[in-house]
Amino acid sequence: MDGPRLGGAAGPARDGLTPMSAEDLGEALSSLFVVALVSALAPLVVGLLARLRVPQVVVLLLGGILIGPQVLDWADPASVELLANVGLGFLFLLAGYELDLTLFRQRAGRLALVGWTVTAVLALAVVGLLEVVGLVRAFVPVALALTTTALGTLLPILRDNDMLGGAFGRYVLAAGAVGEFLPVVAIAIFLGANGSFLGLISLCAVGVLALLLSLAPRLVPARVARIVREGENATAQTTLRWTLALLLLLLVVANDFGLDVVLGAFLAGVVLRRWAPADVHVLEGKLDAVGYGFFIPVFFVASGMGLDLRSIAEAPGRLVLFFVLMLVVRGLPALPLYRTALPLPQRVEMVFLTATALPLLVALSAIGLATGVMLPENAAALVGAGVLSVLICPAAAVAIHRRHTRQQGEVSAVQPERPPG
Repeated sequence: MDGPRLGGAAGPARDGLTPMSAEDLGEALSSLFVVALVSALAPLVVGLLARLRVPQVVVLLLGGILIGPQVLDWADPASVELLANVGLGFLFLLAGYELDLTLFRQRAGRLALVGWTVTAVLALAVVGLLEVVGLVRAFVPVALALTTTALGTLLPILRDNDMLGGAFGRYVLAAGAVGEFLPVVAIAIFLGANGSFLGLISLCAVGVLALLLSLAPRLVPARVARIVREGENATAQTTLRWTLALLLLLLVVANDFGLDVVLGAFLAGVVLRRWAPADVHVLEGKLDAVGYGFFIPVFFVASGMGLDLRSIAEAPGRLVLFFVLMLVVRGLPALPLYRTALPLPQRVEMVFLTATALPLLVALSAIGLATGVMLPENAAALVGAGVLSVLICPAAAVAIHRRHTRQQGEVSAVQPERPPG
């Protein structure tokens, strides 16, 4: 869908484009205001419900459902579709940026790859049975949905609760990155618009482009590099502008190659980690401000607005089934897999965190409906299960983490000090 042309209402049409009417512009701005209002109110609601420890993402989703066309009908999802897609891009940009590729040379990365492989095998077996009994039309998109982890969604929750530090943080980041990146690769190969072979070729082409872009800073003349550094914290905001240009470039390229835009966004984050200037923390703060301050909340509110409540109400069992399968197929393998790496409470946290999914479920459902391989009721149930996972799983993990941390503190407090020598 084309975005609104804010200047079109006042002048004649140019280049054969029909300008947006004043009425349409007013409706678009009204929808955007309501979405922005929900985004602004969400932190206040979280603060007022501090004892319940409700994640902000949950409030944004519920707010989207409330203002959406199926409840109050105060906002039109189509009016904020472009901004929501950019918000989705920012989610994966920041997830890719958090990913340190050296993790995959460590134990955390190896365990994450093994865990995802086990999950993929289980998903194919379970969803294959569902197809046999007639609950699923084509098992590939549903099976891929069960292998995803919403690292981008989890990041703000993990940051707010100090769960990214130490060994546990490394294991979570590695598992989350694998649970986002490998399903996106599988989508590009098996569900791409151009077929599996061309999808693989397109994937390789985008990957090569990302690699070339990661090497680009080495080719920049010293004078240009100095100008970029000097404008980093001035009104020019050079590094932030180049970051946004990089994100949009890879989104456009991925889309033109018939790949899902989340792949381009994730690769943009990985590339950006190599691009980052010396003052990396300043850039991170700016990206957080732009992403979490506006675009990402718009994505979550729009996701709630687009939820098909009628289909879920007609077949609630499917939603519950998919949610349970996400916990069993994606989450439970963490218990035996990390038995020598993490204590039991943290392994249970891993179960809930790795089973949290939403953005990719939205993408998979859209692809499945567009290609006709997914039943509408399954698409709605998958997205609903993703919403439920965001509502329940991070809150459960945070509660376990707080209890485990408190118990460790109590043990440390009662242990007698050893005498010196």
